[in-house]
This record gives sequence, structure tokens and C-alpha cells, in this order.
Amino acid sequence: MLYHQVHGASDAPTIILSSGLGGSHAYWAPQIEALSRRFRVVTYDQFGTGRSPGEVPENGGIAAMADDVIALAEELGIESFSLMGHALGGLIGLDLAARRPELIENLVLINAWGKADPHSGRCFDVRIELLKKSGVPAFVKAQPLFLYPAVWMSENAARMDAEEAHAAAHFQGEQNILRRIAALRAFDIEARLSEITHPTLLVATKDDLLVPFTRSVMLAGQMPNAELCLMEFGAHAVNVVDPAGFNRAMMAFLAP
Repeated sequence: MLYHQVHGASDAPTIILSSGLGGSHAYWAPQIEALSRRFRVVTYDQFGTGRSPGEVPENGGIAAMADDVIALAEELGIESFSLMGHALGGLIGLDLAARRPELIENLVLINAWGKADPHSGRCFDVRIELLKKSGVPAFVKAQPLFLYPAVWMSENAARMDAEEAHAAAHFQGEQNILRRIAALRAFDIEARLSEITHPTLLVATKDDLLVPFTRSVMLAGQMPNAELCLMEFGAHAVNVVDPAGFNRAMMAFLAP
């Protein structure tokens, strides 16, 4: 079973939080307090990351990762839930909404996409080259460049050093990273977006280096019940960079 944590009242509506390429439940720390006031909050480490050991399957892609969420919900006795996903976690949400619509109540998708942008592909190429040619230290050192605004990294230098040390010490392995990137690149749900009718909040940032905000604009144009929250600052990890602003938009949508 996936390593997971549960916060909030057991009788409250459930929201499952699914993180991006890093796969760690800890990514959502800035959202737990706000969400726990109204929801039972489930966070988890994706297989092959954190405290969920194992290997990412060679085949299956995003759908296999979505099946892991289904298995977790069944183990916890959850019949339906909202899902908030960041990047890869957002793709998991889209896959679940398309394949198992009865499970999903609401979606919050942060810097997600229906099909990977060519620019994101260029970023993935750079990260793969760093990992293969320069090794884990270089890959880990470059990771924040794709997540955070430059000025925020400058103002949080000690935090960047701590995150780098933690990421190096808990690296999920080259094979797992490569398979997770391959799953991101292969994902394409654009032809089915009009079928996803769940209430959806799409959060994107204009300064995201990794995923152009136009990917979220496209999702908003194709998903019948989606609304777009376009933020000026926060880059790819906007919920970490600007938790107060993000949490206001998140809670206004989930618990108006």
C-alpha cells in the first residue's frame, strides 16, 4: 500500500492530494492546515518515491499511477473524493476523471496539461541529459530552476540548500525518474477533455518556466465546467511560493 497521511475530520468530505514529478506527500505542507478545516485530507508518496518503495512500472504510464490512487481510496473506504494535483498529479486527476468519473467530485489542477507542450519537452530533455551525463548531484541542483522564480530562490537560499541536500539523500533512482518523465511525455487526453464535466479549478502562473500557462488556458477552453485562475507570480510550484494567495483561490473554489 502507498505510504499516506490523513488529516482533518474522518466524517468530512475527502480530498486526495497528488504531487508532481517528485512524488512526495510533503509537497503539500502549505495547504494542509487550510484544507483540514473543511476536508479529510489524504496525502501520499507515489510508488518509487519517499516512503512508498518499489519501481515505477515500465508500462502503464499515468493510468497506472491513477490506478494506485484508486487502490488507496478503496483501502481507506473512500467511495468518492475531490482531487488536487500538481503537474503529474494533475494528469492523474484528468485520467481518473475520464476513466472513472463516478469517483471524482471536484478537481484542482495546478500547472497541468492535456498534452505536453514542446517547450516542456525541451526542459525534460535537459533534465535527462543532466541525470545521465552529469549524475544525480547536477540533476538535483538544477531541479529548483524549473520550480521556483529566481527572486524567490535568491531570498530563500538556505531553504534551497536544505531542499537540495534532502533531494540528494532521498533520490528516487534514475530508472524511476526516467519512467515518470516518459509517462508525462506520453500522456495525451486532449481528445477527451470535453467529456470531463466535473467542477474544475485550473491554476496556472505566467512565470512558469516548465509548463507554459497556455496549456491551462487550453484546458479551460475544452473542459465544460472549468475555471481558470491565472496568477502573475509563483512559477511551477506556485502553491509553495505563494501559499496564501494560492490557498485563497483553492478554498474559494472548494468551500465557497
